[in-house]
Amino acid sequence: MTNGAPRVALTLGDVAGIGPEVVVSSLADKRLRETCRPVVVGHPAVVARAQRQVGVELSFVDVASPTEIDWSRSEIPCWNPSIDEVAQVPAGKIDARAGRAAYDYLVAATRAALRGEIDAITTAPLNKAALHAAGLNFPGHTEILAHECGVHDFAMMLYLPPGEPLKGPAGLGVAHVTLHTSIQSVPGLLSTKLIYETIHLVSNFLIQIGCSSPRIGVCALNPHAGEEGLFGDEESRLIAPAVESAVQSGVNAIGPIPADALLRRAVQGEFDGVAAMYHDQGHIALKLIGFERAVNVTLGLPVVRTSPSHGTAFDIAWKGLARTEGFVEAVRTAVQLVRSRANSTAQ
Repeated sequence: MTNGAPRVALTLGDVAGIGPEVVVSSLADKRLRETCRPVVVGHPAVVARAQRQVGVELSFVDVASPTEIDWSRSEIPCWNPSIDEVAQVPAGKIDARAGRAAYDYLVAATRAALRGEIDAITTAPLNKAALHAAGLNFPGHTEILAHECGVHDFAMMLYLPPGEPLKGPAGLGVAHVTLHTSIQSVPGLLSTKLIYETIHLVSNFLIQIGCSSPRIGVCALNPHAGEEGLFGDEESRLIAPAVESAVQSGVNAIGPIPADALLRRAVQGEFDGVAAMYHDQGHIALKLIGFERAVNVTLGLPVVRTSPSHGTAFDIAWKGLARTEGFVEAVRTAVQLVRSRANSTAQ
């Protein structure tokens, strides 16, 4: 991080969805602009249309790359590393042009972060069907980021900052051992190594945000934690050995615990983090209690990336109805992680 507030790239995501409206509306919050130095990654014509839609007036300046940005200026830089055709994408429809542009925005921002030209990335949502329509065989942001960064030990986390209804002082982070995949494939994808790595990623994230001794609960895969093998043996065969190894390595981890009981105990403040076995096991609980504030964090990357927990919301896109709480929380979390990494490096 250079001197001053962290430089955060805000990608528009799929422009047929609510991303452009959310980004522009969030930038209208002066407190956000005081927290970081933003650069919008997307087409300037889409940004201008979003401004008209949400009724805010901001001053933007087009730049060809992050290296051209004069961070001391009051205008918000807008960097378009993708196709001009994206400006013609209609609202609320799957479009290959939008999928291609969303991919280009993310890849360009990630490479800029790897080069040290920006400090963090906060992404508006993309649409997986539009990605595939553009010929891009990725399930989502997380997998693209891992590919670009060349990492294999990574996880997707939903993080809910402190506040009601959470009782814990650090908020609650829930990471997933498996990501965007079918329920049928989950048991075959699980391994003791992968579960162990996810437990460590959760613990390391919580330490980064200031939780000095994180308490990690590890979900069972099956109902009632397998009921002594009646409902499956993944708990004894895969999950318990991973928890034991994590404990031996110094992590305060407990499990496997039935997911329905564990998530309730975590909300009540007994745990700071949870390792869930699959996507919906963790997503449903956190989105139920904090959908508007929940932040998606990609763990295990050499760069900082966050996003709101919501999707492209085609049903309300370009109607001026999108809310900004999740995106603002995502930027704030990104800034916190950048500062934490900078402090760790300085020590």
